[in-house]
Order: sequence, then C-alpha cells, then structure tokens
Amino acid sequence: MRPVPRLRSLLFAPAVRPDFVERLGERGADAVVIDCEDATPANAKGAGRANAARLAPVLAAAGVAVTVRVNAEPTEWFADDVREALSDALVAVVVPKVESLDGLDAVDRALTGAGLADVGVIAGLETALGVADSRQLLAHPRVVAGYFGAEDFIADMGGVRTASNDEVATARSLVALAGRLAGVPVLDQVVTDFGDLDRFNAECASARALGYSGKLCIHPGQVASANAGFVPAEAEVARARALLDAYEEASARGVAAIAFEGQMVDEPLAAQARRIIALTE
Repeated sequence: MRPVPRLRSLLFAPAVRPDFVERLGERGADAVVIDCEDATPANAKGAGRANAARLAPVLAAAGVAVTVRVNAEPTEWFADDVREALSDALVAVVVPKVESLDGLDAVDRALTGAGLADVGVIAGLETALGVADSRQLLAHPRVVAGYFGAEDFIADMGGVRTASNDEVATARSLVALAGRLAGVPVLDQVVTDFGDLDRFNAECASARALGYSGKLCIHPGQVASANAGFVPAEAEVARARALLDAYEEASARGVAAIAFEGQMVDEPLAAQARRIIALTE
C-alpha cells in the first residue's frame, strides 16, 4: 500500500463545496478529506464526485496528502463513487461504516478494478458491529488506518450523545486497542461544536492517552489543536529524557527499578518514556 503520512489531523471538506476544497491545502492538516458521504446530500452526489475527481489532483500537485471519503460499500452510491470520484492522486480512500471483512473485500476488488490496487483504506468504525469487530477489520490487508465515529455509533446504538463521552468510553477504547493490535494508526471522533476548542483540546488529550494517533477535524480552526495535541510538550519530553537517563544508568548497574521524582520507575515506565521521545522524532 502507498505510504500514509503521520495523521495527527485529518481535515474534512464537503465535496459539494469546491470553494472549501480548494483551500484545504492552506489549513496545515497532515491529510485532508474530500467528503462525498455525509457532507454531500443525495441529490448532489454526482456534482460532489466531479469536484473530487477534478480537485484531488490539484491538491496533490501542491503537495497535499489528499483522500476522498466515498459512501459506504453497501449503498447505491459506492460503485459510482469509486468509478467517478477517485483518482491516482490519492494517498488513501476513506470508507465509512465498515462492518465486515466481506465488505472490505468488496472495497478491495472495487479499488483494484479502478486501477487503484496500491491505494489503502482508512476504515471508519462507527456502528455497533464495526466497533465490536474492529480488531479483525483493522487487520485487513487493505486497511492503512482507521477512525472512531462517535456520532454514527451512538445513532446506531439508539443512545444519547453527551459532552462527557461516557456513553462512548468503551467503544472508543476498543477501537484504540484494535488499532494497536492491528498495527495501524487510529484517529479519534469529531467534535461537532467546532467553536468549543476547550472541549476539542480535552478530547485530544484523552485520545492521546488512550493511544490514538490523531483526531478528525471538521473545521480549519481545529487543525492546530490536533497537530499540537498529539505531540508531547517540551516539558514532557524533557522529563522523559531525564527519567530514561536515570533508568538506563541504574540498569547498567544491575538495578531494575528506581525512584524518580517520587515515583517508582521500572521497564514499563521506561518504555512509555521511549514512546514519548519517539513521538518528537
């Protein structure tokens, strides 16, 4: 599969808004999505596809890592999306509401048939079944990344969405765990209130703590927070280096656990420190 850039931020724009799409490259996101699914109404799918096919190569030529979100594989729009909206300029294709290996196999065949055999899938896990089977879905050979979609998940569950995120805590954790086991990066849910940066920043922190690599962005104003939120702060890196230096010096003397700033440190905490340092490189 084609290499996918580090995904701290994945910024969406409606395929039916070419004025938004044309400016995606100015927003600083690690990758961008021309959205032919939820942001494109049923009566404008054709126009959205035409815009995606025309503008993706323009963005890619300017050095933007560009993807297109197609409609879900079982829908009436999927085949036309693959045939008309996709191009060789893409780093990946975003496929929403992934629920089965058979569905991913169908996506695989469709992309190969369209001449995109080396283009990977960013799989949306946003239904009860998709989350429940997320480990095997993210391990599919066509999948290069995934994301958790809280809004669709709660709609499918018949639940109530709250700012606390209590109702998605289990599902959110399961997707992070599945990504780790499959060896692919996963991105955290959207914050639909794009004016609430305090909530967005808090969710970046909790998502990073769970093991997410980045966050979905639905507004340009969220991108800088996502980019910063998934990189350790200078103080955090400095502490990790000091901890690791002390631990490795003790290890060389045959000591397996040390006290550091009032905390017991052994190999698991040293591994966490190495991970923090690696995120800055």
